[in-house]
Amino acid sequence: MRIVFAGTPEFAVPCLRAAALRGEVVGVYTQPDRPAGRGRGLTASPVKLEAVQRGIPVFQPDNFRSAESKRTLRALKPDLMVVVAYGLLLPQSVLEIPAYGCWNVHASLLPRWRGAAPIQRAIEAGDRQTGVCLMQMEKGLDTGPVLLSQAIDIGPDDTGGQLHDRLAELGARVLSDALGLLRATIVLPPKPQATAGVTYAHKLDKAEARLDWVLPATVLANKVRAFNPWPVAEAQLLGERVRIHAACALDETHNTAPGRVLGAGREGIDVACGQGVLRLLSLQRDGGKPISAQDYRNARRDVLP
Repeated sequence: MRIVFAGTPEFAVPCLRAAALRGEVVGVYTQPDRPAGRGRGLTASPVKLEAVQRGIPVFQPDNFRSAESKRTLRALKPDLMVVVAYGLLLPQSVLEIPAYGCWNVHASLLPRWRGAAPIQRAIEAGDRQTGVCLMQMEKGLDTGPVLLSQAIDIGPDDTGGQLHDRLAELGARVLSDALGLLRATIVLPPKPQATAGVTYAHKLDKAEARLDWVLPATVLANKVRAFNPWPVAEAQLLGERVRIHAACALDETHNTAPGRVLGAGREGIDVACGQGVLRLLSLQRDGGKPISAQDYRNARRDVLP
C-alpha cells in the first residue's frame, strides 16, 4: 500500500511511524521550514526530521494551488493520503488523487472541537472526556464522516502537554488499526458526524494566557492546565507578572477583592477569585525558572508571611 503522509508537529510523528509499519510511505508533506529559537534560524518540523531519518522523500509546498504541486502528488501514485495536523486545507482536487482518498487523524470526539486546538480547548472547557477520530476527509474543516474513533478520560490534573502525548499515541494506534483493516480489504463504514454539538477549537493566542482574577477559580484552573506547556498562563501577583505552571481551584468563599493573596504556606499560595480561590502550586518570575509556591514565598518575604 503506497501511502503519502502529511503532517507537521510532534503530535503527527507517532502516526507517521504507524503508517511506515503498515505500508510504504512514498512521500511526506510538511510545512516549510520556519524561523525558530533565539537565533531565528530556519528549523525543520518534527515530521520532516522523522522522514529524513527514515529516508522518505519530503515535499514542502506553500499550498496545493498550483498544477505543479498536484502533478507531483499524482506522480507518487498514492493509494492513500494520511493527514495529521498538517496545517493546510486540502482542495477537493487533491482529496480525489489517492485511490482511497485522504484520511485525517483528529484529536477530539467529533463534532466537538473541530479546528486547530482541540486538546487545549477540551481541557479549558472542563470536558471530562475526549479522544481521537479517524475521518474520511472532505472539503470542509473537520466535517468528514468518521471511520474509527476511540475515547479516553481527561484526568483532573491533566495538562495540555500530558493529554497531547496520550492522544498522539492513541491516534497512532487508531490509524494502525484502520490501515490493518484496509490491507485486509475490510471496508470501514463512514459514519456522518452529528449535526448537533458542533464546536470549534480556535487556534491558541498568547493573549489568552493572561488570567483575570475576576473569573471563577475553576475557570482559571482549567486555563492553567490547558495552556501548559504553551503559551503558559500568566497573571499579576503582588505587583509583578508571573507565569503559572500549576494551580488548583478551591471551593472556598471569601469577601476579598479578586487578585488579593489570602494566604501562603507549604501547600501553595491562595489567591481570591471572582468565585472561589485559586491555589498556585508552581510559578515563574520574569527571567527565572519555574519554582514551587514555597520557593516563591521564600523569595517574596517582603510581602508574604
